[in-house]
Amino acid sequence: MNLDWSVIPENLDYLLAGVQTTLIIAAISIALGFLGGLLVGSCRLSKNPIVYGISTAYVEAFRGTPLLIQIFIVYLGLPSLGIQFNAFTAGLIALSLNSAAYQAEIFRGGVQSISKGQMEASRSLGMTYMQSMLSVVIPQALRNALPPYTNEFITMIKDSSLVMTIGVLELTLSGRYVISNTFQPFVIYIFVAFLYFILTFSTARILMYVERRFAIPGMMGGH
Repeated sequence: MNLDWSVIPENLDYLLAGVQTTLIIAAISIALGFLGGLLVGSCRLSKNPIVYGISTAYVEAFRGTPLLIQIFIVYLGLPSLGIQFNAFTAGLIALSLNSAAYQAEIFRGGVQSISKGQMEASRSLGMTYMQSMLSVVIPQALRNALPPYTNEFITMIKDSSLVMTIGVLELTLSGRYVISNTFQPFVIYIFVAFLYFILTFSTARILMYVERRFAIPGMMGGH
């Protein structure tokens, strides 16, 4: 089989449109997952057994089952209950819920990495528990958690490719359509992999800069 690399520039606009969709899906899922992770992670720190139990069940369920199955449940399963979403929205919901479970554990670990003396010191200054958490504990916890957050964000960029299974025209599915027209699977998949590498490498470098910029003095890499 002859390798025809000219199919890349000929289909570049189409593939870059797939990159745009991938970035949109990943960015929204990461943002919603971050907010959900803060909520669920806070519940995982609760001393209320019911709140703790429900949040733990959520985390275990989403971390213990395949993301692809979660996507199918939202897109193909929920319509049986009268709840229906288009493919793009269903993909976002599944990715966000999954990411929230992982980010909840990242946040919880970050909070637990802060010594109890920090809370005690802030309370002794007259701060309420909530003020101490918002002003002292959480800012430091998020700094400490930047490395695992980076890993999760990169994972979400790669995992966004799974929404192709329900017809969302992101980068991977765009590549498959190009292959069906050009019959150049090796060339196209190599280029698609290269585009994913650019996305993940750039994200990692940006977040590494943020990590160094906001690292707690005296703690290497924010740890």
